[in-house]
Amino acid sequence: MVARSVAQKMGLKAGWTAHLVDAPDGVPESMGLPDLHLVPLHGEVDYLHLFVTTQERMREELPHLVLHLAPQGKLWVSWPKGRGLGSDLTLPTVIEIGYDCGLVESTCLSIDATWSALRFTRPKPGVVYRNSFGTLPDQH
Repeated sequence: MVARSVAQKMGLKAGWTAHLVDAPDGVPESMGLPDLHLVPLHGEVDYLHLFVTTQERMREELPHLVLHLAPQGKLWVSWPKGRGLGSDLTLPTVIEIGYDCGLVESTCLSIDATWSALRFTRPKPGVVYRNSFGTLPDQH
């Protein structure tokens, strides 16, 4: 049995529009990305991926990315595992910031030995999300 690539686990498809923010050298190549159309950030984008090491930077970037997420698109946030690279991010803080931006967490996976990744989605209408790490702005 052949192991699936990180990109396959992420559900990425060839031909999608994509925008990666602050991707470290060599990491996108190691993910086994399909043939994507890398685009500037305007209009709707199928696959958005933010690589970030600080809460401050995530709070700056994520709200802007959300505006460009296609309705069925995938938005991933990656941060260093175990507070590596001087990061102040942990899974709970990443989830909290996502909720603050009106998103809910979905799938978590490992990109490589350094980077974790969490997929965020738009909340389903009418569903109340209860998470000890965050609350959606309209569900306080």
